[in-house]
Amino acid sequence: MPILSVHNLSMSFVEQNLFQDVTFEIEKGDKVGFIGANGVGKTTLFKIIKKELSPDSGQVFTSSDTVVGYMEQHACSQNNRSVYEELISVFDYLMEIEKEMEAQNHIVASSPMPSKEDIEKQTRLIEEYQRLGGLTYKSRTRSALLGFGFDEQYFDMPTSKLSGGQRSKLSLLKLLLSNSNMLLLDEPTNHLDIKAVNWLEGFIKDFKGSMLIISHDRYFLDNVTNKTIELEHEKIMMYKGNYTEFKNKKKAYIESLKNKYENDLKEIKRIEGIVEQQKRWGRERNFITAASKQKEADRIKAQLVAPDSQLKTMRMSFVPKQTSGNDVLMCSNLSKSFDRMLFQNVDLHIKRNERVFIIGENGCGKTTLFNMLLGKIAPDSGSIDFGAQVDVGYFDQMQNNLDLSKTAMDEIWDCFPNMAETQVRTALGSFLFSGDRVFVPLSQMSGGERARVSLLKLMLGKNNFLLLDEPTNHLDSASREQLEKTLSEYEGTMLIISHDRYFVNKLATRILDLTQKGMVEYLGNYDYYLEKNKSFENSRITNGVVEKKQSAGSNDYKQQKLEQAKERKRKNDLKKTEAKIEELDEKIAQLNDMLKQDSVTSDYAKLMELTQELEQIQAEQESLYALWEELSE
Repeated sequence: MPILSVHNLSMSFVEQNLFQDVTFEIEKGDKVGFIGANGVGKTTLFKIIKKELSPDSGQVFTSSDTVVGYMEQHACSQNNRSVYEELISVFDYLMEIEKEMEAQNHIVASSPMPSKEDIEKQTRLIEEYQRLGGLTYKSRTRSALLGFGFDEQYFDMPTSKLSGGQRSKLSLLKLLLSNSNMLLLDEPTNHLDIKAVNWLEGFIKDFKGSMLIISHDRYFLDNVTNKTIELEHEKIMMYKGNYTEFKNKKKAYIESLKNKYENDLKEIKRIEGIVEQQKRWGRERNFITAASKQKEADRIKAQLVAPDSQLKTMRMSFVPKQTSGNDVLMCSNLSKSFDRMLFQNVDLHIKRNERVFIIGENGCGKTTLFNMLLGKIAPDSGSIDFGAQVDVGYFDQMQNNLDLSKTAMDEIWDCFPNMAETQVRTALGSFLFSGDRVFVPLSQMSGGERARVSLLKLMLGKNNFLLLDEPTNHLDSASREQLEKTLSEYEGTMLIISHDRYFVNKLATRILDLTQKGMVEYLGNYDYYLEKNKSFENSRITNGVVEKKQSAGSNDYKQQKLEQAKERKRKNDLKKTEAKIEELDEKIAQLNDMLKQDSVTSDYAKLMELTQELEQIQAEQESLYALWEELSE
């Protein structure tokens, strides 16, 4: 039985139709990728499923045991809350029961002869509180935060001070604790670095419920989804398989539809030729044949399905105005620190036509390194030298190079005043700005539209060395693919910061992993990086150069003995932990039995004493479970 069913949904705003007669089903355990161009209505569909919006027509059905959870693009919107308050807010319903219990306990305790109704209400509240997990929700909140990397220094920190990746993690934790079994995730990988995305992929793979995931992260979708839904031309198509399988199946479907359409047109033309011929012969039997053939042609016409027109995509071409020297960028021993050391011992040597990608955890200093290369920030140490005839073009992921008070037309024209108005309009049109849209202030445009303006400025600059900081952020899948194609044909040099692994995989000739101690180099694309990364786990970085550890035979033997001793200790600790968990299980069962006794439920002091003891034991057990998971890995 489907966990979620959507039937004949239609939705429009003002004069724009978003989608019509949308129908699909999600089965238990499905992980469904939901794709489509920016602005087609994917987030709106999520809000209809959540019942935040009402559709123009159609219905959404969920099974009786379905609990829908929603992760927004902009997580943790109440910035005045602390991290702990934000997470524990998923248990607001338990806190409300606590208040009722406290009031009812006061009524019973303060009355010399409490009524039967008051005692029954007290008992009912206590049983509901226990059934819903009221005795453990605080310890579960604490354990979840610690388990996902938020140590106690974060507990009282306002959520406004968290990074985008930390907010996404906190939002996912809220879903995890909410007991939802149907998750709606809207761009969950936004602001996450590669390490965090890998964590998220593991979470999704282990999750036993179902998911509908809006994402433009194609590598992510390939790794976690078993079905794909595309919203295009106001309608839904569902395909079995991940993103890559969807692309192949869609291409084959469109090709078959096109071939059938063309063959049907040829058949109609052939039959109508026969009709005309029969009519010209003018005999009675010819008219009968002509009428029969005309019916056949009309039947084919009635079933004729014309392929949808292809969606417009950006038309771009990056052509350098001059060729640089063979050596494009040389950096030696760069370092930078602010409150802490960001990086040191960074060496770079980039040659003409290379496509070099920089990856690394959020906050490791990638954008800071770019700002050094652009002369905006001075390094603490080291040197930066550009080669002969190098023209640098920069794509800023924060879009600080745009004047948001200007229109798209003015932004381009002011940067390139020698262009004629028609040339500016044509250039904007090739980046999907048509009609009066070119006169809309950038402040009123979406992030994707502003990203396209930045890319257009970069294209018109005709630079031969491109510094691109997260260029695929805000772009939908079609725009990302067009950018990939364009950059693969670019005859200049590129240094790119990106967490878009699909993008990295398509273009990279070399990957540099920025760490606090220097750069780790991988001579290949992202698949090569994944393959080789494990072999570098025992490597060390000296002056920015990867050096594998050299071990003599005796050192290998000692290391083997140490590993064996470590494994014996792990197994012994695991047995002890399991035994302790079982011991606490018995204590918890005993306490739960005692809490059900009438003599306890009517004695407020005894009830609170046993409840506190139970919470302490369950908190201890939660910690042991976390240790058990760590030892089991």
